[in-house]
Amino acid sequence: MYTLIDGNKIASEIKSEIAREVARMVSSGIKIPHLAAILVGRNPSSETYVNNKVKDCEEVGFKSTLLRLSEEITENDLLAKIRELNEDDDVDAFIVQLPLPGHISESSVTEAIDPSKDADGFHPVNLGRMVAGLPGYLPATPFGVIELLDRYGINVSGRNCVILGRSNIVGRPLSILLSQKGRDATVTLVHSRTRNIPELVRKADIVIAALGSPGFVKADMISDGAVVIDVGTTRVESPLSKKGWRLAGDVDFDNVAPKCSYISPVPGGVGPMTRVALLKNTLLAAMRRVR
Repeated sequence: MYTLIDGNKIASEIKSEIAREVARMVSSGIKIPHLAAILVGRNPSSETYVNNKVKDCEEVGFKSTLLRLSEEITENDLLAKIRELNEDDDVDAFIVQLPLPGHISESSVTEAIDPSKDADGFHPVNLGRMVAGLPGYLPATPFGVIELLDRYGINVSGRNCVILGRSNIVGRPLSILLSQKGRDATVTLVHSRTRNIPELVRKADIVIAALGSPGFVKADMISDGAVVIDVGTTRVESPLSKKGWRLAGDVDFDNVAPKCSYISPVPGGVGPMTRVALLKNTLLAAMRRVR
């Protein structure tokens, strides 16, 4: 029988820990942590995600600011808003919600954020510090995955880990974090040009799926007793849902789960952990623990 990795439960525990730390800060006369977010346009998924972040801040006692900007905003004007947040001493950390409209360069926006206020952990300075094993802000989703593995006591040392997907914000950072000294996993990173993906996945003790391809990981790709972490979240049509859609992961959960020792669901697995990782990065920024 598999153990379900409950991201909602772990995220709630971490929020309680953060709330206690905030209460201690307040009682000591330290400024309340402040997380800001910039939302460009009206992407429904982004709207939901950012609104949830605001609620998360309320739960742990953070101050939060949401800046809503028109989809027609120029790149220069957006960069000017980012500079304002960089220079605002009351803002400890902030994010610019992705995706952005096509006329705005995501890389230019990411690089414009002050690395010391980079709640998402996407800035090249923070990615570089992660690669070097130095303190910094970790990308939120990899941070969340590592927390899940740690808090469920899943030992990765010496185990074969296959990560499906090589994105700069999930797959590649996870491959680095899991293979670093102290974690010591043997990591294989597979992608769209990898040959014999099912064969490679079958050899894995730990499988992390971050492709954005619903149901890609089938039961015949998983070895008995494997740990499976599903990062994928894709909206698919669902006539059974009032919304007309549901969130689907990269793993064929119903058929894969019986073969696993541990497995995370979608929704309710990695998603809540991504959000709580932003809170942890903000707390680090507020306490000036980084660097």
